[in-house]
Amino acid sequence: MNHIVRAVRGEDWTKVRAIRLAALRDPVAHLAFLETYEQAVARPDEFWQERAAGAAEGKSARQFVAEAADGSWIGTVSVLVERPGVEGIFGEVPEVAQTHVVGVFVEQAARGTGVAEELFRAALEWSWSLSEPRIERVRLFVHEDNARAEAMYGKVGFKRTGVSVPVPADPSKRENELALLRS
Repeated sequence: MNHIVRAVRGEDWTKVRAIRLAALRDPVAHLAFLETYEQAVARPDEFWQERAAGAAEGKSARQFVAEAADGSWIGTVSVLVERPGVEGIFGEVPEVAQTHVVGVFVEQAARGTGVAEELFRAALEWSWSLSEPRIERVRLFVHEDNARAEAMYGKVGFKRTGVSVPVPADPSKRENELALLRS
């Protein structure tokens, strides 16, 4: 598959929106994302412009995309910086500086071709390159019923930590934390 992996630029906001909407239409989106298609499509252009600008700036977040030769986006991953003592997405407070991988998506036709691994390589390189704060671990959460995603995360080195949280939309289900420690 002929593509490049690169960081999002501010002017990419319409493509940021388009790939997010594509991800939310995926058959397993209900397992992978905390947002619905209906919520995302209702957001104003300013939301997407700010999201792309923040991800492009790369201070507290960075989004990477796999871009095909024709300019289409075939995958994406976002990384959020979490500082010690500051509440995270699920209400927990990290003890060390870490990044949190979110928004992982690869188009169906590109799955199994190494695109996801390349996106993760970029996300991890960026995480480990940060000096302020110096990142000690990279983590993500995966729905207990999303074995395919968990297997892919395992390929790039993530392991279960034993931490799990209830899924906000269905507290009878769990999101399991996986992490990779600085070596």
